[in-house]
Amino acid sequence: MFPDFLEDSADVVAQRLLGYTFTRTITYAGEKHTLVARIVETEAYDESDPASHAFGGKTKRNAAMYGPAGHLYVYLSYGMHFCCNVVCSKDGYGSGVLIRAVEPISGIETMLALRESGKTRKHPLRDYDLTNGPGKVCAALSIDRTLYGHNLRKTPLVLSVNPLHDGERIIATPRIGISKNANALRRFSIEGNPFVSK
Repeated sequence: MFPDFLEDSADVVAQRLLGYTFTRTITYAGEKHTLVARIVETEAYDESDPASHAFGGKTKRNAAMYGPAGHLYVYLSYGMHFCCNVVCSKDGYGSGVLIRAVEPISGIETMLALRESGKTRKHPLRDYDLTNGPGKVCAALSIDRTLYGHNLRKTPLVLSVNPLHDGERIIATPRIGISKNANALRRFSIEGNPFVSK
């Protein structure tokens, strides 16, 4: 089932997406792989926020942030790492939710290979460094500019409803890694989840 709340504000969507899953289908090393990951940390951005890519108006780079909701905005951060946002709010209003961290559910060995190019690591189920940052998320799920504007209702990357587990709680904290409007409580995570960025 696809989320029905994506036209709400970025702050609402950023919280409600926690626990939801991405299913990524790829061909890697000549074989088809299905990767599943659970969203555990997000950040809200919109055109009223000086830290947002939509602040200052629509451009060729940020056009996907202006809608429709439920599509993907992908950008290159510091010329090195791809990051992705779930576009939200009403069509025409620049708004998105940065996916900061996910918890790997299946296809973990493939995620490790995508991240590390075959380097030997600890057992992947204990490797909390695998997807605990926005660049790591995109590397592990093979998300790049080819998915710019992608409709998340469709393969090869699908967003699906998956409620929080019993006892899980959402917390809000200041955003990290930015200089503008850094103290805004627009970073949301599942409290205590080991895959949340440090």
